[in-house]
Amino acid sequence: MPTHYRTCNLCEAMCGLEIQYEGTTVQTIKGDKNDPLSRGHICPKAVGLKDIYEDPDRLKQPVRRRENGWEVISWEEAYTEVVENIQRIQHQHGKNAVGAYLGNPNAHNVGSILFGRNLLKTLASQNIFSATSADQLPHHYVSTLLFGHMMAIPIPDIDRTDFFLIIGGNPMVSNGSLMTAPDFPKRLRAIQKRGGKVVVIDPRRTETADKADQYIGIKPGHDVLLLLGMLHHLIEKEQVNLRHLEPLIVNLDTIKEIVAPYSSERVATPLGIKASKIRELATEFCSAKSAVCYGRLGVSTQQFGGLCQWLIYLLNMLSGNLDRAGGAMFTQPAFDVMGLGKSTRLNRWKSRVRGLPEFGGELPCVTMAEEMLTEGEGQIKAMFTVAGNPVLSTANGKQLEQAFEQLDFMVSIDIYINETTKFANIILPPATGLETGQYDVIFHQLAIRNTAKYSPPLFEKSDDQRYDWEILQTLAQRLKGEEASLMSPEMVLDFTLQSSPYQLSLAQLKEQPHGVDLGAMNPCLENRLKTKEKTINLAPNELVADLKRVEQSFFNASSPSEYPLYLISRRQLRSNNSWMHNSYRLVKGPKRCTVLIHPNDAKNHQIEHGQAVNVISSKGQIQLPAEVSDEMLEGVVCIPHGWGHAREGVQLQVAKAHAGTSINDLTDEYLIDELTGNTAFSGVRVQLEAISQS
Repeated sequence: MPTHYRTCNLCEAMCGLEIQYEGTTVQTIKGDKNDPLSRGHICPKAVGLKDIYEDPDRLKQPVRRRENGWEVISWEEAYTEVVENIQRIQHQHGKNAVGAYLGNPNAHNVGSILFGRNLLKTLASQNIFSATSADQLPHHYVSTLLFGHMMAIPIPDIDRTDFFLIIGGNPMVSNGSLMTAPDFPKRLRAIQKRGGKVVVIDPRRTETADKADQYIGIKPGHDVLLLLGMLHHLIEKEQVNLRHLEPLIVNLDTIKEIVAPYSSERVATPLGIKASKIRELATEFCSAKSAVCYGRLGVSTQQFGGLCQWLIYLLNMLSGNLDRAGGAMFTQPAFDVMGLGKSTRLNRWKSRVRGLPEFGGELPCVTMAEEMLTEGEGQIKAMFTVAGNPVLSTANGKQLEQAFEQLDFMVSIDIYINETTKFANIILPPATGLETGQYDVIFHQLAIRNTAKYSPPLFEKSDDQRYDWEILQTLAQRLKGEEASLMSPEMVLDFTLQSSPYQLSLAQLKEQPHGVDLGAMNPCLENRLKTKEKTINLAPNELVADLKRVEQSFFNASSPSEYPLYLISRRQLRSNNSWMHNSYRLVKGPKRCTVLIHPNDAKNHQIEHGQAVNVISSKGQIQLPAEVSDEMLEGVVCIPHGWGHAREGVQLQVAKAHAGTSINDLTDEYLIDELTGNTAFSGVRVQLEAISQS
């Protein structure tokens, strides 16, 4: 039976797969033991590649929405209608009248990564949005201010660290997020076997916390206080050690002044963690032979996301653990996005309605709906969505439904009629998954080890299908009135790989189907800096000024909320956002769309395990089963994200049968990190209401 080797692109882990097949049928999917990064690890999502390929709900030809349903049309007819409508609307209302939203899957597809931006440049609109500002924008923002480039994100060197501090992350489930670390469970055990320690700080005792050496519960949105207290102790005890980075560092004295008011005693009361515990944690971190602090979704998608990531970078840097083996390091990938790019630009314009800042050519997605709904010059009249489902994945999804419904025109590049694309006039479905070649441009940039791997298509697409890069380039060229002249991802990959220090060719990669090991991360920051002065300013004005919000939020008296509980989300191993819910093998079994409630909170609300409850916020309410568990911190409830498939018009048979409810019918588009504009999903205030079981 023939065997195909490829990289799974259904999450960030880049697991190597060994796929046995007959004809056009997948027989087995196993982990590739010879993959230098994943080493045979595989998670349940891998079978999703087979399920997507065989999914009867997957679109393969363009469709047009009519009053009585959807009709299949030709590619030529679809392209013509899209181009005519976009040109008409921009001619009548200006360039900014057409917006675009790019979903998370774009980062996982080489065609979208290499050619998606060309379409956006052709549109020349300031109204560009993406999943970045509903996720990791604070990382990019701080990396830009400190190191000069949005992709200069320090990666935890977990294979060599002696102390791993995880704040608001759950890599046992994600296998690393902005830290591509397949087979994380084995890597965590390796830290412990060599005498190291793993500490998890989270409002929920997560799957990672269960396996860690220590778990510390923390209230949502309060992490900034813990980090300030730890930095205060580090500086007070004169444990600052900049090592080889000292010549590059600017404004260390400013940092010392900034953290001076935040002693462990002062932050302990609003934080709810004893001062002695804060000092002990800081001491352990600084005294470890090597240590790294990693903060992920829980500290990014909150009101102090930018400050938290800044303070995490400072903790790693001031303890001597930045750009050092076992600490936070920088990759040197064969396709080097950071090396190819110039310094990232930010705050060149603001959103029309709310005045939120641009970053890297995009506006925060929380302002997307209001830019469509608010009349006046510059109002969005038409939208592109590319591999995204913002109705389920961005704040206040119901408002976004209203916005999409009243557009003059909408086009989606997507393989499904889902909760968002059902509003499109035209859907252009790309060939996907096993039908495409794959090189993970983004996640090699974020991996814990330097590797390179190209996966050719397993199955050929049919004649009436188009690749995403064909769709994106064709639209861009026709909008510009140019003759079609398409470049393939392989052409770009080959040129870029050969131009790298490794001087790899695509042909060489094809000869190595398991991938190529390029070695562990090495100290390299001095040569990777993109700041104008080639220095690291520890105290950018934007970040220092934002500390005022900390004082206002935690040290000034505030009135109690009518919504007494904090809401957080959770990721689940068998799904990635809203992607994988149309695979029966990934959604079968016990209901996973539940609200986790601490036993004391359940008792106070007279809620029993399994009982239906209403979860109510200022934006709406949803109903779902209660799951009473002491893994939750008291005063905090937790709902998984990506569910809510019962909406009318969705054509996903399996997902609708396991619909769940959307956490983003509760979240607030006005609750944001004011510094970056990132959505603050973590810490939405809610109340519970028991539903009678009679």
